[in-house]
Amino acid sequence: MTLTQSSTVRTTTEITALKTGRFASVRPPRFSPADRAVLQLYLLTRVGLWVIAYASAWMFAPDGEAKHAPSVLEVWERWDWVHYLHIAKDGYFPSGAGPGTEGWDNREAFFPGFPMALRAVHVVVPSWTASGLLISFVAGAVAVVALGRIARLEIPTADSGERAVRFLLLSPCAVFLAAGYTEALFLAFALPAWLAARRADWRLAGLLACGAATVRVSGLFVAAALAVQFAVTVRAHRAWRSAPWLLLPAVPPLAYTWYLQAHTGDWFAWKHAEVRGWYRDFHAPWESWRTTWQAAFDHGYPTTYAAEWQLELLGMVVGLVLLGVLLARRRWAEATYVGLTLWALGTSYWYMSIPRATLLWWPLWIGLAAWSMRRPMVTHVYLFAVAPLATVTAVAFLSGRWAG
Repeated sequence: MTLTQSSTVRTTTEITALKTGRFASVRPPRFSPADRAVLQLYLLTRVGLWVIAYASAWMFAPDGEAKHAPSVLEVWERWDWVHYLHIAKDGYFPSGAGPGTEGWDNREAFFPGFPMALRAVHVVVPSWTASGLLISFVAGAVAVVALGRIARLEIPTADSGERAVRFLLLSPCAVFLAAGYTEALFLAFALPAWLAARRADWRLAGLLACGAATVRVSGLFVAAALAVQFAVTVRAHRAWRSAPWLLLPAVPPLAYTWYLQAHTGDWFAWKHAEVRGWYRDFHAPWESWRTTWQAAFDHGYPTTYAAEWQLELLGMVVGLVLLGVLLARRRWAEATYVGLTLWALGTSYWYMSIPRATLLWWPLWIGLAAWSMRRPMVTHVYLFAVAPLATVTAVAFLSGRWAG
């Protein structure tokens, strides 16, 4: 039996156990050749991103007449990274500063998981920027291995995991998995949590989702998906004893809310920071679409911003199509996760961060993998028409031209 055949047999065994409910015999697989293949793809794309970073530093310096290029680390120090850095270095309310004080940066809009990890890694890594990039590098490796395993559970073929990971790593906003942002760390918790749920290990799923909820509010959406998955799959009465573990993800947001209230007197300090800094107050979905459409096409903003809003609209369309497919196939748990994300991002004054959020939609990458196996042309279209956007976005971000 070849290694590839062995991997397929192991996956088929897990699928059978999941269908029959005999979860006790299913054990998490050891690090397999399929996992190594996924990591090879991951490492190759990391090399490609660093090539783009080096080229961006030299070819798109802020001063067109500059004789010296900025450091290759410096080009990663963009936008949200500055907030995470300030929180890690100085905390949320340094020297009594806070909402209402002059020049306040609304940093309380960012959950503490990534800044806490950043501060911890900085103990052994002198450079703050290198610390953030290292967190994302390691977390991204964990995430792609988990995604590959989920794909092999869903699609019992030897290369399904590679396909799903390839679609993710070549997606238009893949640069944010490498930057000192929260996407990679969030996925490093969320994807193993979902994998644990698919294997009916609800305690581990709850613990991992709790970690995701320290990083992003989207951790609550993962928790909701886990609860739905639990409700639609658990049949044995005694299995319901595991249900309390699924309440754990609520603890970090509640603790963070209490912390902010203790310092600001405002139980909704997080939400108010979102509104002040990023216009995330509630609007009807059609109003948000109209405002974003006008910003994208009415020539009222610089072309760089307009192009980003065009991507926001495209991201919303992709999300709605994905949600429709999941509902049609009665994938209630995944539909819950994607639907909550779309509602949260699609009811602000205008769309913001939807293209980045696509990175977190694991059903999208697994769905594309399955579709490409039925229609090989899907892979070709993606590689030659969609993947080039990943380079454009990476250059825009690394050269300081991205703000979405």
